Amino acid sequence: MKYYFNKVLKGKSFEETIELVTAELKKEGFGIVTEIDMKETLKKKIDVDFKKYKILGACNPHFAHKALQSEDKIGVFLPCNVIVEEQENGDVEVSAVDPVASMISVKNEALAEMALEVQQKLKKVISSLS
Repeated sequence: MKYYFNKVLKGKSFEETIELVTAELKKEGFGIVTEIDMKETLKKKIDVDFKKYKILGACNPHFAHKALQSEDKIGVFLPCNVIVEEQENGDVEVSAVDPVASMISVKNEALAEMALEVQQKLKKVISSLS
């Protein structure tokens, strides 16, 4: 099973894509609670040059609250990560974790149902990008 879904955008800058992804996530009830700039982090920590690559920690507070009530250790899978990375040819790829794939290891039916709902929302975000 594939653990993510993605889309490659042509003709958009990295920064434009971050703004677009953030806006589309907001439409589906997600906010960005963490943002990790891997290019900056790798340069600072180990002096390595790396492509533009940001990890956005997307959280839908309603689903997060319900999930935490169902399984208190589910926080190890939160937030839902969305990555934005610039390819060598200048295209920008956006990938989102598949929460259904993440929840396979958790034996809790309530979480499986929620994961399907969150999956649909994240797929909608990815498919709406252009």
